[in-house]
Amino acid sequence: MRAKGVFICVEGLDGCGKSTQARLLVGRLRKMGLPAVYTAEPSRGKVGLFIRRHCLHGAERVSPFVEALLFAADRFEHVEREVKPSLNVGKVVVSDRYVYSSMAYQGAAGVDLDWIARINVHAVRPDLALFLDVEPAVVVTRLKRKRSVMENLETQRKVRRVYMRLMERGDLIRVNGNKSKSEVADAILKSVKKFLAERG
Repeated sequence: MRAKGVFICVEGLDGCGKSTQARLLVGRLRKMGLPAVYTAEPSRGKVGLFIRRHCLHGAERVSPFVEALLFAADRFEHVEREVKPSLNVGKVVVSDRYVYSSMAYQGAAGVDLDWIARINVHAVRPDLALFLDVEPAVVVTRLKRKRSVMENLETQRKVRRVYMRLMERGDLIRVNGNKSKSEVADAILKSVKKFLAERG
């Protein structure tokens, strides 16, 4: 590995298995001898905790513009406190959600994607961004009874459409999430190994 680390993010709909897969990836990279670390958004910082408590599980969804600003603020702390320090010492950082989640979820609610990109200008661009693709009807059945304000079929369908747009323009690499957990994990690791080999 080079002195600078590698930044990978795993994206997808709620209930697609991305958290599980991100953690599995970190474990498998560590077994390969790579210094991999897991992180997630919303972060464990003050803004991230505020989002979890007051936005994701409130009785009603707040304005998507407010959501976008809050996630951008949390992302700034996440990047400065966790991502950059780890990358600077040569670690492989695997983030469970990143800026593409803001584009997908707030974009699906009508917020302009270019505006979301502008308020996230501080966000480090991932070296590799994976989209774990599972049909919205499938993920909704997986979600626990206590859902967040965004975890409904209509919202998830709109979110997937934005993710597909991001994939089509080359921001994300699609991974078929409809297979078994081990098959998905193998596909993710194959993509990561390919990237690392090409990077040298």
